[in-house]
Amino acid sequence: MRITGTGHASMRIDTAAGSILCDPWVNPAYFASWFPFPDNSLLDWETLGDVDYLYVSHLHRDHFDAEHLKRFISKKATVLLPEYPTSQLEDELRDLGFTSFLRTKSDEVHELDGGLKVMIQALISPTDGPIGDSSLWVEYDGIRVLNQNDARPADLTRFNELGHVHAHMLQFSGAIWYPMVYELPENAKTAFGKQKRDRQFDRTWRYIDDLKADHVFPIAGPPCFLDDELWQFNDIHGDEGNIFPDQSVFLSEYAKVGGTNGIVLLPGSVTELTDGGATATTEHPVPVEEFFANKVAHLEEMRERKRPALEAEKASWRHPEIDVLGELKKRIEPLLEESIYLAKGVGGPVRFDLVSYDGGEIESIVVDFPGKQVRPYADEKVRYRFKMQRELIEHLIFIDEGDWVNSLFLSCRFSAARIGQYNEFVYAFFKCLSEERLQYAEGWYDEHEKSVDAEDIQFGDWTVQRRCPHLKADLSRFGIVEGNVLTCQLHGWKFDLPSGRCLTGVGHKIRASKSS
Repeated sequence: MRITGTGHASMRIDTAAGSILCDPWVNPAYFASWFPFPDNSLLDWETLGDVDYLYVSHLHRDHFDAEHLKRFISKKATVLLPEYPTSQLEDELRDLGFTSFLRTKSDEVHELDGGLKVMIQALISPTDGPIGDSSLWVEYDGIRVLNQNDARPADLTRFNELGHVHAHMLQFSGAIWYPMVYELPENAKTAFGKQKRDRQFDRTWRYIDDLKADHVFPIAGPPCFLDDELWQFNDIHGDEGNIFPDQSVFLSEYAKVGGTNGIVLLPGSVTELTDGGATATTEHPVPVEEFFANKVAHLEEMRERKRPALEAEKASWRHPEIDVLGELKKRIEPLLEESIYLAKGVGGPVRFDLVSYDGGEIESIVVDFPGKQVRPYADEKVRYRFKMQRELIEHLIFIDEGDWVNSLFLSCRFSAARIGQYNEFVYAFFKCLSEERLQYAEGWYDEHEKSVDAEDIQFGDWTVQRRCPHLKADLSRFGIVEGNVLTCQLHGWKFDLPSGRCLTGVGHKIRASKSS
């Protein structure tokens, strides 16, 4: 089996029974904030895109690159489609010209031509990707590969049941806007960033230990930031709170916990798995250590080369003819009327401060969840406030974007402030600005609220429910207790055991008791 690195979470898997291209991303994403790093735009995509199968794990734009898929990927390819609750991924791929689809069943092995086997595990909570994320398992001639990309399953048991995995590809770096955009003192931002970075690595080590693959490939990050306004987010400034460590940092941190089987794939790197998968021979276009030693120079060269395209994209965002308040009322108020669980979960008004083109004026608009309306800000207290350039909202309206998380928030082109704990319902709602998505999310929270986890586990003197109240992670695998605080390492959520109170977000009380 041959694995060719094609950048970020993308790779091409070649076997004698067929080839699979995974998550090809080349063009800038999220308001041109994210670029693939290392740069993969100079690869021979005409050849790489001539494949038998295409796998797009989910609709995040650093995995689903519509422009690239349309231009370079063979429309004869059969799409390996995750079992998602909405049809949006299939609909968008059909719009790009793809016609052949294998609709997989989650956790079910599908045998393709020539003995090639695949299984896709779909995660379908409203917080998984843009309503859905997935992992791809591949087996051919006894060699098994798991492309976990940036999916976060509660455990990897299903993959272990299918036999020993030889190559494990998984995320290790950040893919979020926290804490960088929050209006915090720099020392607090650094401290929160370091906690976030440490949790990312802890979660990665847990997944690696669960699967115990022969070879581990760090993928799905980090992006790089080429806009001068965002340059500081690149991990080149010696900031221990930067949440975007690169592959060379992964190897260094992995070595600290005893990891010796890490393999970095640069764009164009090729790994051959032989001897039943036990042996991996990798050839790189340039030496890995040399590449990362010259990271700053690579970024600076890439910034200058991509600057014209970046500036052209930024110029396309302004739509001064749009009545922002009127259009938001038209789009959002019907969804507020239908929302029960998300609106209750947000529980108050959310404020958007829109800065005019010249920076001189600010229009403040409130999405009032209890009042079920969008209106001008009325000087009331709000728990969440977002501030951004007006043209970003104009463009979201212009393109009729139904997922502000997978566009505006991941762009990091805003600042934020909040009172109190993180509220996942805020971001769940702004991910669901369409009838189909909202109805799914409402139904999911309805079922989630009704479910009761009766099984308990022990942490010393503490008896605690086995499944995390947040997203049902197995706390016997992901839970750590320090003093009276339990941390679920899957997403970093913390709980005060004496009270059961969630310390990270609104709601999600845990059941816990201490032996007398």
